[in-house]
Amino acid sequence: MRQYHDLLRHILASGVRHEDRTGTGTISTFGYQTRFDLRKGFPIVTTKRVPFRWVAEELFWFLSGSTDEADLRSRGVDIWQEWATEEQTARFGREEGDLGPVYGYLWRSFGGDYPKNNGVDQIERLIREIEENPNSRRLIVTGWNPETCDEVALPPCHTLFQFKIERSFTSGEECPRSVLHCQLYQRSADAFLGVPFNISSYALLTHLVAHVCDLEVGEFIHTFGDLHIYSNHLDQVEELLSREPIELPRLQFVDADGLRGLDGLLRFRFEHLKLDSYRSLGKIAAPVSV
Repeated sequence: MRQYHDLLRHILASGVRHEDRTGTGTISTFGYQTRFDLRKGFPIVTTKRVPFRWVAEELFWFLSGSTDEADLRSRGVDIWQEWATEEQTARFGREEGDLGPVYGYLWRSFGGDYPKNNGVDQIERLIREIEENPNSRRLIVTGWNPETCDEVALPPCHTLFQFKIERSFTSGEECPRSVLHCQLYQRSADAFLGVPFNISSYALLTHLVAHVCDLEVGEFIHTFGDLHIYSNHLDQVEELLSREPIELPRLQFVDADGLRGLDGLLRFRFEHLKLDSYRSLGKIAAPVSV
């Protein structure tokens, strides 16, 4: 995960100070890209502890279509609670815990009349297009809806992702393998707290989609808009950068051979995942800016 260290160093070297919505202040840079070859290991930060189960449970929550924070908290994950308080949700006329049309709804019912599930199921469409039209350049899921982005406390930060399938030959191979790549555009990125989650989440999503569509994983490309370090995270960043990265683990699936297609994707659970040989250095705590 030296790419992640390079990202942090880039912000420190090139970023400028900005005021921001939260009032905390940031060092921010605009426009950056990093790449991870998923065939060389699972990209999870090793110079601080990243709770992989939380990453997976949040992703499964998105895929389920739920926007009820209590559903995620029932899985032991509380990373959305600051945006689900009564004070936050009442601003939009919703009950406590109802986050509104955020990721799950946008992925599974885009353009619908929230909370009715009468919009476009982008995940169903994605899997169908991969299976029926693998050469498509339209394997896209968007999380940005200008009609509703001002109706939630936190509109999607990781905004749009696109898959690409290509044939890949290796030495001595008679038939090419079909490889799945993923590129994410993220409009806003909290480099210390959020980005490690985002990297591992979309790497996991790429692995899951590749598995249910009988493909090999390729690259995860992470493209950023506003990439920033909060001013109250600078000491934590320096501590992390003083540490030496450890070899990446490998992701394995357990009892998942029967999980195929859209139904298989939606039936994946944490018990099907094994992050083999994940070793990390200790946790580095940092405050969340809301």
